[in-house]
Amino acid sequence: MTRAADLLGTRPVGRLLWHTCSQTTFSVGVYGIYALTNAWFVAQGVGPTAMAAVNLVAPVLLGLGAVATTVGVGGASLVSRSLGAGDPARAARAAGNAFVLFWAAAVTTTVLSLVFLGPLLTLLGATGATRQYAHDYAVILLAGAVFATGFSSLIRAEGRMAYSTMVWVVAVVVQIVLDPLLIFVLDLGVRGAALGTVGGQAVSAAMSLWFFFLQRRRPYRIRWADLRPHPPTVRALVGIGAPSFLAGLGTTVLTVLVNLALARTGGAVVLAAFAVCARIQTFATMPQTGISQGLQPIVGYNAGARLPDRVDRARILGLRATVLYGLGVAALVIVFAEPLVGFFLDDAATVRAGTEALRIIAAGLALAGIAPLVSAYFQALGQARPSYLVSIGTLLVLKIPLVLTLGQTGPTGTWIALAAGEITAALAALVVLHVATRAGRIGDRPRGMRA
Repeated sequence: MTRAADLLGTRPVGRLLWHTCSQTTFSVGVYGIYALTNAWFVAQGVGPTAMAAVNLVAPVLLGLGAVATTVGVGGASLVSRSLGAGDPARAARAAGNAFVLFWAAAVTTTVLSLVFLGPLLTLLGATGATRQYAHDYAVILLAGAVFATGFSSLIRAEGRMAYSTMVWVVAVVVQIVLDPLLIFVLDLGVRGAALGTVGGQAVSAAMSLWFFFLQRRRPYRIRWADLRPHPPTVRALVGIGAPSFLAGLGTTVLTVLVNLALARTGGAVVLAAFAVCARIQTFATMPQTGISQGLQPIVGYNAGARLPDRVDRARILGLRATVLYGLGVAALVIVFAEPLVGFFLDDAATVRAGTEALRIIAAGLALAGIAPLVSAYFQALGQARPSYLVSIGTLLVLKIPLVLTLGQTGPTGTWIALAAGEITAALAALVVLHVATRAGRIGDRPRGMRA
């Protein structure tokens, strides 16, 4: 086994968590920078209506991301626990089955979505001036769906943090270079933005194929036999990863509901404002995502190696880090809301709407990292049920009802609903974690290892 994997079970947990989280945070932070620059390129090169249209299509990206996360998280949990238990053959089979599941789901998504693109755009709220922009953007994204992941989670599962980071960084650099070239120089508009995104994803996918199928200095390599669907492995992948898929699907539904509520009560101005706020919020929460991602290989490996004290230590430090960061970034976003929104927009009415929205939404940023971290923690242990409660239960019981109820009162009600949803979801996640800990489920024999 490689030293990178060994370190997951031997290096002091604090330093190990700092190393993994700094790498994952850098990775997702770079992508967050791309999300912001992409919004700026579209806003400046095409216009605010096009940016609103791109945001309406965001659920398509979220849906593809949910599929990638499902097989990535499920596969990573199996890989890290298998390596911790000293079984690289099982790790290879889990990774190979993850690839096949994603490719099958991506091709199916492309075909069905393109066939029913008209109804899909209507469902997303693309009407009037935004519809053609949304159509042009969605067609290219869907055509490139098979490249929509680089499987960085599977790379992290064996402790290869540097290469996992490169899979993100190289792809984002390609996207940032392609966007201005395609939008401004070649005058391709939103098509150029979509082509830039797919181009970067294709580079990331190629890097992953080389890593898993050709790179030799690793604890395992994927063979052709590992690509054959293995029912127990597939069940474990889907069972462990399903909370991520359902959470991504729920987030997609939530985004659609927010867009529909804003279109009904505020029109194009607040839609454009939300488009900017959503990008800023995504960027602000990237380090919290990085902490959750950095925690998973540590928890999974040490659970597989039956080192529960290291698992508990990692969980405590991860929660502490995500809360401290959340409090700090929430304060900064509230203070600098107006210049942040003004960086993307120059229309006074839209800037005012965006500033109000961002200051309210920012209140939820303080605790926004807790629920995803708790859900990711249980997935790393192979315990899907509490992860379902956190990721799906909070969406269905808290976030969506809040948007449906408060969103009827106008844009301000929608902003309040988004912030309140994050805060209540965090509190619910802590309750689930406390109950599971008291029940003695933490540090038990890892589940799903029969695959």
